[in-house]
Amino acid sequence: MNAKESMKEQLRDVEQRVAQVLDLAKSLGADSAEASISRQQGLSVGTRFGEVETVEFTNDGALGITVYQQGRKGSASTADLSEAALKQTVQAAVNIAKYTSVDDCSGLADKDMLEMSPADLDLYHPKVLTTDQAIQLAKECEDSALAYDPRITNSDGASLDSFEGYKVYGNTNGQIVGYPSSRHSLSCVMIASEGDDMQRDYAYTVNRDFDLMDNGIAIGVQASKEALSRLNAQKLPTGKVPVMFRADIANSIFGHFIAAISGGNLYRKSSFLMDAIGKQVFPDFLNISERPHILKGLASSAFDSEGIKTVDREIIVDGCLETYLLTSYSARKLGLKSTGHAGGIHNWQINAKGSANGGDFNAMLKKLGTGFLVTELMGQGVNVVNGDYSRGAAGFWVENGEIAYPVSEVTIAGNLSDIFKGLVAVGSDVDLRGSILTGSLLIEEMQVGGN
Repeated sequence: MNAKESMKEQLRDVEQRVAQVLDLAKSLGADSAEASISRQQGLSVGTRFGEVETVEFTNDGALGITVYQQGRKGSASTADLSEAALKQTVQAAVNIAKYTSVDDCSGLADKDMLEMSPADLDLYHPKVLTTDQAIQLAKECEDSALAYDPRITNSDGASLDSFEGYKVYGNTNGQIVGYPSSRHSLSCVMIASEGDDMQRDYAYTVNRDFDLMDNGIAIGVQASKEALSRLNAQKLPTGKVPVMFRADIANSIFGHFIAAISGGNLYRKSSFLMDAIGKQVFPDFLNISERPHILKGLASSAFDSEGIKTVDREIIVDGCLETYLLTSYSARKLGLKSTGHAGGIHNWQINAKGSANGGDFNAMLKKLGTGFLVTELMGQGVNVVNGDYSRGAAGFWVENGEIAYPVSEVTIAGNLSDIFKGLVAVGSDVDLRGSILTGSLLIEEMQVGGN
């Protein structure tokens, strides 16, 4: 039996166990219930200067169950998946529900929104990898980094991770669904020195399919290049300048947008984008699409963590907000319908029309002209209630479309409403290593605090 056939058999067994747990919850007096079982197994190794620093084998599993009884809710979980432990966990959830407050907005997702027959999104690509093979791959990655330049004087090592697992979700509305998945990654962290200056940076690759990851030797070289490029950094004078966020950190800007349109913040009235549906949030050249069913996508899923079917969705059309991001609970609080976002978003694609499509990275630098290229952000100075934004940053000063020198120890600040509307261009240099697929972002102007 190969790995995929073995996984199918495991899923069938787990689906039966979830069904038994739900039946037990009903027999103990629950009006309704939902349960999920997840398991992850895999290998993680780390090397530093050619020596093995860590070897970890993971084989973790857990059950979570929530019961609803006359408007009350009780939840419990266990990492022990034996029959006796599962019974104890269900009983604990039922007992907890007796003491919680009645909440008319709690309960299972609406039955007509559930995904009963999820499509196979090709998320499962197990890799048979011995410990020796994993160590060798990590060593090759780090060795290539150390050999790149004599100014690479230290290393925080290379790490290789290879994991596979599954998730099964079920509820008393008759839904029991599950899928297997895999995730593989390789990273390298290098330290460069010149005189008294030391700088640290990294590079990484991640994919559902091990064989589609970037070459490990290239990742090592990239880590060294990144560290070297930061040597002899300068500060900037305080003032307002154009700012460009490199693709690998540009997703953080949209991360703040996600928080602002998420149901939890909206029903608590703690978002600067309250009542923003249909209103202009970004320039009219920007569109944001969600595509949950991309094959092998890192954020692909046929259903959310409540079992609701995921669908293609337009988030921003011509700069205007089309939808909030709602779970069943937050939707009921707001008098709306869930959008299938329990557990997060699913493959956002950021697109700019016309001249705002800024081309590749070098073309985006030309559009920036003279300004600040941000390649690292630090701190969490973002207030989603009023949109105030202030974070530590590092990167490069750009003059006439060319990188002039590295920059560190500066602060960039503004208000997210102004940052969103001040977007000038989006690059075609899309970073595919996450749930937000965006190129570099060029903002017309932000406050930079330095000397």
